[in-house]
Amino acid sequence: MALLPSMYIRDSADHVGEAVKLAGWVYNKTEKGKLVFIQLRDGTATIQCVVFKKNVSEEVFARAKELTQESSCYIHGTLRADERSSLGFELDVTDIEIVHLTQNYPITPKEHGTQFLMEHRHLWVRSAKQHALLRIRAQVIAAAQEYLNSEHFVRYDSPILTATAAEGTSDLFATEYFDLGNAYLAQTGQLYVESGMATFGRVYCFGPTFRAEKSKTRRHLTEFWMIEPEFAFADQDDNMELQENFVSYIVQRVLDRCEDDLKILERDTSKLENIVPPFPRISYDEAIEKIKEGVAAGATVAPDNAPLAPLEWGDDFGAPHETYLASLFDKPLFIYNYPTKVKAFYMQPAEGRPEVVRCADLIAPEGYGEIIGGSQRIHDAELLEARIREHGLDVADYQWYLDLRRYGSVPHSGFGMGIERCVAWLAGTRHIREAIPFPRQLYRIYP
Repeated sequence: MALLPSMYIRDSADHVGEAVKLAGWVYNKTEKGKLVFIQLRDGTATIQCVVFKKNVSEEVFARAKELTQESSCYIHGTLRADERSSLGFELDVTDIEIVHLTQNYPITPKEHGTQFLMEHRHLWVRSAKQHALLRIRAQVIAAAQEYLNSEHFVRYDSPILTATAAEGTSDLFATEYFDLGNAYLAQTGQLYVESGMATFGRVYCFGPTFRAEKSKTRRHLTEFWMIEPEFAFADQDDNMELQENFVSYIVQRVLDRCEDDLKILERDTSKLENIVPPFPRISYDEAIEKIKEGVAAGATVAPDNAPLAPLEWGDDFGAPHETYLASLFDKPLFIYNYPTKVKAFYMQPAEGRPEVVRCADLIAPEGYGEIIGGSQRIHDAELLEARIREHGLDVADYQWYLDLRRYGSVPHSGFGMGIERCVAWLAGTRHIREAIPFPRQLYRIYP
């Protein structure tokens, strides 16, 4: 006998009036005398299955009453349209086959604390809101790759184990690599992707990246997924144009394909509907002036309404500063040309201003912070080598990277987008830990 169901719940509209066989898990169940209402989920959607005692055998009615939360089963019946149902359809049950009867499922409809839910993350992902978040994540990933593929970018996978740091040595996870010394979990795939840029012209990598910084904020994970395009003969303006088209495509894809998931999350989609190019752009210099004006005016920053802290030129922005600057606009905001001293060694200096590099951070609205960091890369070998030395790095470790500037160097640019920050923003969830199936944080590595 075939184990697969005759249809999936998402396809209900195509099977109205038919006798069908569903397979799934009991999300919830209520009993009212001679009626049992079973909320069955199969991963594609949830449907109400109605068991009427007079329509089934005593054995089937007994099995319906026996079912518990998260029990797995097959349910047979006739599918009918029902406007009262959130799905628009219900199943009149004729038979039930129990596959596994669950006892004492730990996550019940009552309130549970975050610590408890994180300890049971492997089960929590079955709940409606977590399920919706992860479906949105899947669409973000699919849309990101689909857009880049359509723009003739070639996926070019980078290693997870690396011999050197890409952006600094203070936040690396190290592991002993046989007799060759330490290897490090990659902070980014960018340096390796640049070799693909000189091979294909347009490339991207997609995979997990790691940061060992001891941060406990709602925006940080120690392991997260990043998609990183790199393209030849492109300056910083080309880079920002690609980013705004890329992000807009992802947003519209999520709005189009995740309507039900966004409703479950109670997301105000009106704030996403106008995410179309062009995005506002301000320089770091202008941003500092806006912060000074905000401080002088007594501005406060959500969600805690804390006073906006002052900054001087040369300081990097904290999360409250990004939140304040983003609140001045209704679209993602580019802040470009940061001070050289707060950015990575490989960024191209601005013409006539060696104290500034040609880079940009894309700040999401509504307090979600930076979702993309990008820059024009240094394409001159001598300048790049000087910058490597200035950052206290061993030039010998970067000879292969310098080779990319010695043989056919061209101006080029790229960026990295953190999948989880983008998902958190689009889904409207406050904490990034819910935007990945199994978050890794400063004090969490289980399960």
